[in-house]
Amino acid sequence: MRVGWLALGAAGLVAGCAGGAPRTGMNAYGARTDLSCVPYARTTSGIDLSGNAWRWWDEAAGRYVRSRVPEVGAVLVLRRHGDMDEGHLAVVTRILGPREIAVTQANWVAHRIEHGQPVVDVSPANNWTLVRVWWPPVRALGITDYPADGFILPEPAAAGAVASAGGSG
Repeated sequence: MRVGWLALGAAGLVAGCAGGAPRTGMNAYGARTDLSCVPYARTTSGIDLSGNAWRWWDEAAGRYVRSRVPEVGAVLVLRRHGDMDEGHLAVVTRILGPREIAVTQANWVAHRIEHGQPVVDVSPANNWTLVRVWWPPVRALGITDYPADGFILPEPAAAGAVASAGGSG
């Protein structure tokens, strides 16, 4: 049945950051938010960007500090990949180790907010450019490797600054 769960999860993930009529939920701080990864990440992190998730990395250039090193409160930006054509955003809530973090995110599983979900860096260079994400329906780390741009920190970029710790990806 694992394949069934993965197929169901992929369908939910595709809708995760896409348009349509989002459901409304509560973020980690008790504020109402649309149940889609973009408005949820914006509300939870305070990072004032818009557009599809995959566009956030470029949109943050010159406005917010970008990094390949996770920090609590930063937004992890996943690129478009396979059926995940809108990308995905998740907010770092805890650093669990040099290659593992916990995130809060909306719509990784359709119409749900997940807290404390592990994300593991599986990139060969140990630079958070490839990650695996916890899949709640099977209570295990997912089997898909997702390309990531990096982390957008909730702090303004200095005038003329370039992306920190790893460039613009």
